[in-house]
Amino acid sequence: MAKLARMSVQAVMNRQLHASTRARSHVLAVDDDPVIREAISDYLGQYDFRVTAVADGRAMQAVLARDVVDLVVLDLKLRDEDGMALASELREESAIPIIMLTGVREEADRVMGLELAADDYLTKPFSPRELLARIRAVLRRRRPEIQQGRPEGIRAYRFDGWELNLNTRRLKSPAGQLVPLSNGEFSLLVVLLGAATRVLTRDQLLDMSRLHGDDVFNRSVNTQIMRLRRKLESDPAKPRYICTERGAGYVFSARVDIVY
Repeated sequence: MAKLARMSVQAVMNRQLHASTRARSHVLAVDDDPVIREAISDYLGQYDFRVTAVADGRAMQAVLARDVVDLVVLDLKLRDEDGMALASELREESAIPIIMLTGVREEADRVMGLELAADDYLTKPFSPRELLARIRAVLRRRRPEIQQGRPEGIRAYRFDGWELNLNTRRLKSPAGQLVPLSNGEFSLLVVLLGAATRVLTRDQLLDMSRLHGDDVFNRSVNTQIMRLRRKLESDPAKPRYICTERGAGYVFSARVDIVY
């Protein structure tokens, strides 16, 4: 019984550890009503979502340019802007899922929004619980599409709380701090994350990251690896992420999640 109890405690600890380190889905809520913004942020935050709530299209675009967003909740009746136009522009620029917020009697808006390739809609007033259920459903439906996506469609890599945004070329730490990367460091990290758990030789890393311009010798890979470890690892001498395989090359050892 004591052994079983220890195993049960360990299982709980493992689940808690996994929950604390897995990548959180980022929801961007766009609504000019501060009460609704606060309600969405507070409720979704309880269910391990990262939420950014803004009041207008300009702020929405700023967040999309700065961060990787997994889903947008968009009110179609903003005070000074056409939410339908914002939805149309967003759909032309990306495949980020959209859940529209509409009025109870605005059937035409719902139909037009769905024709613009919005993924779902919710009529006001709505319960946060229903919004949560619809967000989860949309994200579940998107997973098969993500698995079939092409590498050039990748928007970001996430691992252990870190996030590398390929559009902005920004690396964000688990604490939310931006970590500057040189062009060589960024290129090499992209290759490592794209081939996580695979051992890559120095020549492969050199070719795939196109570091030839930095140094014709593959020792340039070693230098870039050392610099990346200083920025990623709590103890660069005992790396957890970028590990050396003696006589073979390097391997990125952590689980990597892809955002398309």
